[in-house]
Amino acid sequence: MSNHTCDTFIVACIDFRFQKYLRSWIEENMVKVGKTYDYVGFAGSTKNLDTIMGQLDISVGLHHVKQVVLIHHEECGAYGAESTHDRHANDLNITKKTILEKYPNLKVDLFYLHLDGTFEKIL
Repeated sequence: MSNHTCDTFIVACIDFRFQKYLRSWIEENMVKVGKTYDYVGFAGSTKNLDTIMGQLDISVGLHHVKQVVLIHHEECGAYGAESTHDRHANDLNITKKTILEKYPNLKVDLFYLHLDGTFEKIL
């Protein structure tokens, strides 16, 4: 197998309502600036942390990514009634903490995507 690298590991939800916004964001923030990326789409984005960590392990091991971008969104059906801004921000930060405990050299960025296509950076 050839040795190849990738800049960024991106995780977002599968919800069709947000795909055009995700494609535009990826075009502007990855493609146009020459960054490569592994993209993972799961219902609830990082809600199933074990699944996400397994995918990240593969991306780190095979592609040597240096950055992780985690994106949750407003009105996520996978979260149901628990789909609140605070819950998403909390889950994103838990995922970031878990990633940095295992991969302390990765840069992790968190975003909350609103229904109007606005990306809000989560601190």
